[in-house]
Amino acid sequence: MTLQSIDGLKDLHGKTVLVRVDHNVEFDDDGKLKDDRKIRVTLPTLEALLKKGARLILMTHVGRPKGKRNPKLTTAPIAEHLKKLLKKKVKGMRSVDEVRGPKVKKMVTDLKDGEILYLENVRFCPEEEGNDKAFCKDLASLAEIYVNEAFPSLHLYEESSTCGVARLLPAYAGYYLQKEIDALSRTLDDPRRPLLLIISGAKMETKIPVIRRFLDIADDILLGGCIANTFIAARGFDVGSSKYEEAHIELAQELMLESEKEGRAKLHVPRDVVVASEASETATKLDLPVEDVAGDMSIFDIGKVTLERYLKEVDRAGTIIWNGPLGLYEYNRFSHGTKRLAEAIKKATKKGTYSLIGGGDTLDFHMRYAYSIDAYSFVSTGGGAMLEFLSGDLPALEPLLER
Repeated sequence: MTLQSIDGLKDLHGKTVLVRVDHNVEFDDDGKLKDDRKIRVTLPTLEALLKKGARLILMTHVGRPKGKRNPKLTTAPIAEHLKKLLKKKVKGMRSVDEVRGPKVKKMVTDLKDGEILYLENVRFCPEEEGNDKAFCKDLASLAEIYVNEAFPSLHLYEESSTCGVARLLPAYAGYYLQKEIDALSRTLDDPRRPLLLIISGAKMETKIPVIRRFLDIADDILLGGCIANTFIAARGFDVGSSKYEEAHIELAQELMLESEKEGRAKLHVPRDVVVASEASETATKLDLPVEDVAGDMSIFDIGKVTLERYLKEVDRAGTIIWNGPLGLYEYNRFSHGTKRLAEAIKKATKKGTYSLIGGGDTLDFHMRYAYSIDAYSFVSTGGGAMLEFLSGDLPALEPLLER
């Protein structure tokens, strides 16, 4: 997939460029930024555009304010942090507490070459998530060029700032967005085999398209989390008080039958699990075969036998894609399977396996337990966007394709 690169943009003096970034970051109760990786990965693109003389307007969403102003989700502190990261590489930088309107237009008019204006949270506007035509035109009227450097925001549903504006202005891909696409494409276009997909999490609806597609292109698929619980239930076993999606039982059965056909990827469902009657660090936990789960037991991790089976698949894989911790990693007591998996993938990577990981919970697991992410081949900043690209459907990329 070839996207229009900002390298194709030459002298931008006197030009205003609207850049959609994903600076959807979190602050703790003391106002300290938890992790600025999403901001840092956009720096090369911003610096390149500034070097060409562009006048930049940045826009991002923060959280889910649902079209209403929320002072806790303002972009002002993000703009301040970006200013510190850019240091002397930007001549002037200002933020504005609006997304559209006379105040914004006046500040855009006052922009000089090499300066930045950071707009307020685009999701404060209810028209953002509805891809409203008038809102798209308002945003497009601010600039002459559009750049998308917001891979994690490129979900299946269309938003004004990611899809609508891109269809109204000459549209280009930022450097990191292109890196994401190149890394993900590498796992699909003639990957080193065996190709292993490890997929976990809670929502079957976001994972089903990926599982269905990878039955055709992967060699093995390992399941964990609530998704695995649904498949265990689909095999006819009692899952006790575990979280699972009864509405997707029939579909899980269908996917398991498909995986048994010749030429299809093997779908691995846990054979034993770690259970407890409550989610706590002091809970009494048991490792049981899936057929022994009952009553008030809840599945919180994969069992020892399953873990060893999974680690063997990791060891022999040529390419690994991992999205989602295997258990209730938020509790150290139920993080064992995920920790062992992470260690095994890093070891495999060191031996030459191409490994790509992604997803908010996957990255949160690494931060929570101080597990370095540097040992993987590539770490995606996207969760939903990563899954949707792997499933073969990411419409926000269409306006960025090289013509």
